[in-house]
Amino acid sequence: MAAFHRLHRNLDPASTMGELIFGMIMVMTFTLGARVLGADEPTDGRELMIAALGCNVAWGIIDAFLYLLGTLHERRRLASMQATLRRGQADATALALVREELEEGLSGLAARDSRESFYATVAADARNSADARVGLTADDGRAALLVFVLVVLTAVPAAIPFLLLEDSYIALRASNGIMTVLLFLVGYLWGKHVGAKPLFSGFLVMSIGVALVLVAIPLGG
Repeated sequence: MAAFHRLHRNLDPASTMGELIFGMIMVMTFTLGARVLGADEPTDGRELMIAALGCNVAWGIIDAFLYLLGTLHERRRLASMQATLRRGQADATALALVREELEEGLSGLAARDSRESFYATVAADARNSADARVGLTADDGRAALLVFVLVVLTAVPAAIPFLLLEDSYIALRASNGIMTVLLFLVGYLWGKHVGAKPLFSGFLVMSIGVALVLVAIPLGG
């Protein structure tokens, strides 16, 4: 559990799950795409895995950049909202801005009166606080690096059968199996984290992941 908390110092669990699933889907798009080749047809599995790893490296870089861009955009948006509140908006307008921002996340956690009181406090504090600084931090850089590592690492288990098995076709099928099991494992752990039924969550994530791969393959993914 301590390792789990260290992993999520800079990246929230939902983002971790998303990056792992994304990376596995990318790999499986390559490996399951090779299912059209029979066991008696030439399949250079090692070249396939090198291509899959290269694809994950490229998308890891892109995903890390998009993470930083999204973080910067969200901070700019919140800073703009704070600036609007500090310009002396009427109480009702300020309260509406804060309510719109927070209501979705809090509506199921507290009674309406409690939420309204909280929103009023947030609006008042925003008016009296200094302008928020918009920029990226070292923690953001570490989170982006973690995004990159997670996407790339998902290709490593898929490559193991090619290091242990001589028959590329069998190694390819074994690689597919490993990725499918890992999808289930990610879903299982996610279910435990959020308080859902782990087995159901595992099978759900595994099924959705495989379905997405089967959709991506004929579309050229």
